[in-house]
Amino acid sequence: MSLPVTATFMLADWIAKGIADGTFERVGGVIRDVNTKQIVSWLREQGANNSTGKQLEELGRNLQVTQGILQVTSAVSILNLGVSVIGFVVIAQRLKELEKRLQQAQILLNKINRKIDLSFYANFRAAIELATNAFTMTKTENRRSSALQAINRFLEAEHIYTEYTDIEIEQKSQIADEYLLTLSLAYLAEARCYLELEEHDTALRRFQEGSIVIRSRIQRYVKLLLTSNPAAYLHPQFRGQINLRRLTRIYQWLDPTLDENAVFDMQRMNLFMLAQDPNNWIESIPAAIWDSKIDWVGKAIWDDPKPQIYARLPKTLEVVESMIETDRRFESYQTEVQAISQLGVSFHDWLKLTPTTEIKPDGAGLIYIIPSKPLDLQLSI
Repeated sequence: MSLPVTATFMLADWIAKGIADGTFERVGGVIRDVNTKQIVSWLREQGANNSTGKQLEELGRNLQVTQGILQVTSAVSILNLGVSVIGFVVIAQRLKELEKRLQQAQILLNKINRKIDLSFYANFRAAIELATNAFTMTKTENRRSSALQAINRFLEAEHIYTEYTDIEIEQKSQIADEYLLTLSLAYLAEARCYLELEEHDTALRRFQEGSIVIRSRIQRYVKLLLTSNPAAYLHPQFRGQINLRRLTRIYQWLDPTLDENAVFDMQRMNLFMLAQDPNNWIESIPAAIWDSKIDWVGKAIWDDPKPQIYARLPKTLEVVESMIETDRRFESYQTEVQAISQLGVSFHDWLKLTPTTEIKPDGAGLIYIIPSKPLDLQLSI
């Protein structure tokens, strides 16, 4: 079957030029026109176990993009660039990573007698195994029956981890991001089941509904990590590490109408207040960044926590960027599902897309899927 898309190891010159001059931008796993929002290419990793951050950095070097147009930063995401790449095996691997992170966090939380409930991770893993087994079955009715059982378990996981996420964000907790990422995996696993069943409309609807749930919580978490005075991220000690452009990109995710001048104006008074009374900001620092009950145990009352808190801000900003990247990738999954429907192809044919006339260059980490003409697809970001 001939598809109206081209899979290639090499990014077309006209797309590379568009990225370089700002005509195009990368949003999650798609490259689109900045003005029309039309999709000109999807990005797909080769090998789901590869580091997506490393691949995007390589893409940036190849294009010699130096102005951040491609937004290739140190931010990485637990999600892959394309829904076609992140199957149940990869979801299980990511889930295991998150569970391990929570187990490590438990060691610190023991200091304040706080217990993390990890019991439902076993149920989530069982649901993934059920889904994996379902799609190896040869009889259609058995596949569908087992897939629907897995979907019910993923729905349960969505409800549970939505509640866990809300609780942790409300408590300004250090583990809110783990639960939020687990929640995104639950929605992804459910939608992937529908795609495997070729139920494209239902998969798209669940991605859209999941995006609303996930984005609203990532927004709350990002605002929490920006602290009561985001100007702290522009402290002179971070010169050459954090600049206004980097902070502006975060604010543009919250409000696309903002530019660097607007963000600077927002921080003008904050800079003055931070210099005038830094202790007021210190007292408002959320536990997600620094928790005196955990991080300041055994210190004398005259010790100054400010150096330790400031030292954590660069890493905290990377967490913010990573969460935003996760949101963008989850949102961009919708365009793949829309393309499958609009182009009249099956999900399984979409999965098989690969360059057929090219020899893979050494070090090539991405495949570019380019439609024969830019596609108008609805994306809320």
